[in-house]
Amino acid sequence: MKKSNILNIILGLAVLALAWRVAVKEDKNTTGAGFHAATTTAPAATDTASDSNPALQNIMTRHSVRQFTDKKLTDDQLTTLVKAGMAAPTAMDKRPWSFQTVTDPELLSMLSEAAPGTKHVAGAAAAIIVCGDSNDFIEGEGRDFWIQDCSAASENILLAAHAMGLGAVWCGIYPQQERVSKVRGDFELEENLIPLCVIAVGYPAQKGSPKDKWNPDKMRKLE
Repeated sequence: MKKSNILNIILGLAVLALAWRVAVKEDKNTTGAGFHAATTTAPAATDTASDSNPALQNIMTRHSVRQFTDKKLTDDQLTTLVKAGMAAPTAMDKRPWSFQTVTDPELLSMLSEAAPGTKHVAGAAAAIIVCGDSNDFIEGEGRDFWIQDCSAASENILLAAHAMGLGAVWCGIYPQQERVSKVRGDFELEENLIPLCVIAVGYPAQKGSPKDKWNPDKMRKLE
């Protein structure tokens, strides 16, 4: 075989080898890029329904806020919160509730002394006293359904506040009679109004995070 033919064969093999190395390198880069994109953009191993549904996401990320900025709330914001409360379900559609809104700093300070859990009200922009109205209670054994009704309304207010970029915290009053009497007396509430809770609301002073309360042991399928 002539030397020129041998050189051509060697040169051809060298070109093929170089092309193969370039192809392998590009394939590795492409695969690596694809893998990197997948690991950084793939959703976490959580409930995808909650991640994609705004309503569920609002429920899952709601948390109690006890520190607030000095920014005030508008009357429209307070009205929206109370409207959300009144959208709650009620037994026999009795709607046995009344909502007292408080924004005056002196009254907020007074309300903060109603119970140990209400001290955060003093720094809030506003407070909502959620009351049961005995004039609208169900008669007989269903009377205490007002507690469930007003509790559902209170949770609606907390969720609405979170959805509006506000922070809120539920402060229990009923059934501790000392707290009930103090709130009723300090704010001269009518005898037919029973304060269930006080909700402090305002703009959060710092970013918070929800607690993971999911416990599968608390869930049982009846068969």
